[in-house]
Amino acid sequence: MWREIEPDRTHEVPIDGGFKVVAYEFGSGDETVFCLNGGPGLACDYLREAHSCLIDHGYRVVAFDQLGTGKADKPTDTALWTIGRYVEETEQVRRALDLGKVHLLGHSWGGWLGIEYALTYPDALKTLILEDTVGDMPHLVSELERLRSALGAETVAMMQRHEAEGTLDHPEYQAAITILNYRHVCRLDEWPAPVKRSLDGWNMGPYGTMQGPNEFLYTGNLKDWNRIPDMHRITVPALITVGQHDELTPACALKMKLALPDAELHCFPNSSHMPFYEEPHAYYPVLLAFLEKHRGR
Repeated sequence: MWREIEPDRTHEVPIDGGFKVVAYEFGSGDETVFCLNGGPGLACDYLREAHSCLIDHGYRVVAFDQLGTGKADKPTDTALWTIGRYVEETEQVRRALDLGKVHLLGHSWGGWLGIEYALTYPDALKTLILEDTVGDMPHLVSELERLRSALGAETVAMMQRHEAEGTLDHPEYQAAITILNYRHVCRLDEWPAPVKRSLDGWNMGPYGTMQGPNEFLYTGNLKDWNRIPDMHRITVPALITVGQHDELTPACALKMKLALPDAELHCFPNSSHMPFYEEPHAYYPVLLAFLEKHRGR
């Protein structure tokens, strides 16, 4: 079960361009779970706090504030906000901390980054854990339209009008997004403190450039990203997890499972986008069983 733990070690890691990111290390186990959090533009608090408990099972857990987030540098050059540059940043952190081969755990945007990283640096992985994520953005966009349609035709028409007019800050549009967030991002009445911390510091620079203005409208440079045709090249064992009510839907998860040579898929029936907070009693046994199965690879 998740709990808030102070990192055992904190590292400032220099990366290309003269910038630095900040990495957090928990435990000293001989197997490393390397966490890539969602966003883009979020500090890693919510993901590192949810997985630092893996130290109780003999794992070292490492997460880092990606460039533009948390305690990392926050440049404003939009040319920096590309998935390819973040792949190289991730590799620089892995090498700087001498992590060796890792169990790479990517959540949401971190899963897109994890897929791209696995295709670029396959020898760096023991396993790949894809949580609440997708491999095909155009397919996701069609799924999000389906989720939005459940609000009713009149509400969808209202949202489309504001999107066309650029008035996304209108209270009625924001009210619709709030409903969607509570249905499909986190279904808890009270969102956990680490989630709130990450959201409070959200840098909309990378988020807007890469994804779009909110979780349900993709207009950024990743809107056409699709790695499903290439995922057969990821041959390490993979675990895919998804919530039944996830914004990144079970249908998206199934596409990844069918594309990967060695993958298992678990869907949590009472969760949306954060099963580690929404349904921890079901989530952690699945994750630990997978890690233990492939320990020592």
